[in-house]
Amino acid sequence: MPVFRLTERLVFPDPELAEDGLLAIGGDLSVPRLLQAYRSGIFPWFGEEDPLLWWSPPERALLRPGHLHLSARTRRSLRHQPFETRFDTAFEAVIGHCSRVPRPGQDGTWITAEMREAYLALHRAGHAHSVEAWRDGQLRGGLYGVSLGGAFFGESMFSLEPEASRAALAALDARLTGWGFSLLDGQLPHEGLRGYGFRVVPRRLFLVELQEALQAEERVGYW
Repeated sequence: MPVFRLTERLVFPDPELAEDGLLAIGGDLSVPRLLQAYRSGIFPWFGEEDPLLWWSPPERALLRPGHLHLSARTRRSLRHQPFETRFDTAFEAVIGHCSRVPRPGQDGTWITAEMREAYLALHRAGHAHSVEAWRDGQLRGGLYGVSLGGAFFGESMFSLEPEASRAALAALDARLTGWGFSLLDGQLPHEGLRGYGFRVVPRRLFLVELQEALQAEERVGYW
């Protein structure tokens, strides 16, 4: 399996060359390189002690905005005890909470200090966004991700009380639907995403859908 070493040039190998998902090593997490990666269907993912690793998995979890599935129990809960949802008012707090959420089978976090700083820079550049669920003036859940054209790349989510992250996801789905986005990327498929209505597609189809989504108007700036 070939793994490419990146240079200072803002160029990535063909994502189809990542047989098992790992495509390249090295480079940096500058805003221009991150944007180039996402436009190419590639994202960074590495642990505290790892070098910088870039991935293009053979399958992706995708949701077409407007087709989010929430259970009847969740919908009932959100009607009876709604959260106040906001966008881009607490990005740093959201990514901080996401970095501390325990993950099954993981001892540490992939949202390292280096990653947090990189995505804060991407947020300040108007390409990374947070969706937050608030109750009584307290941040109770949320998610963050990257927006390019008509595509939103979900990165991570957290909840400090039941349904909070689902409230944020529902708010994001409504916003993306209203703006005519065509793609919500959940990156690596898992059962939790399937429950929300995400479908698993091969990389080749994902790359086709991504290029179509990137033709849409950019919404750069705070949401």
